[in-house]
Amino acid sequence: MKIEHVAIWVKDIERIKKFYTHYFGAEINNLYVNDKKGFASYFLTFSSGSRLELMKKVGIDKESQPDQLGWAHVAFSVGSKEEVDILTERLRNDGYTIQGEPRTTGDGYYESVIEDPEGNTVEITI
Repeated sequence: MKIEHVAIWVKDIERIKKFYTHYFGAEINNLYVNDKKGFASYFLTFSSGSRLELMKKVGIDKESQPDQLGWAHVAFSVGSKEEVDILTERLRNDGYTIQGEPRTTGDGYYESVIEDPEGNTVEITI
């Protein structure tokens, strides 16, 4: 198992993207936009293979919700859809909150979303 990526909510997605590509040599994917949810994201990949997801959503900004900006979640890659399903069920059976059932997201991930014991968001991905 490995940490697949870490995500951060940002106010200015283009400015933050330029910062990480310029100073840290990140490669970027195409901008993913979900107009229905007012959501946009980039995945930045670093030379080590680690990745950072930059996320922006209508209504999450420093003026209206300052506590929502910043780190959003950590994602663990477990290797297969079957392992995502198995671990999700194990966590459900052990009493943990499932925020999002296993599914393929609009940006192509197969994932589930759970809460750790303190309510932090954890994605379980392929």
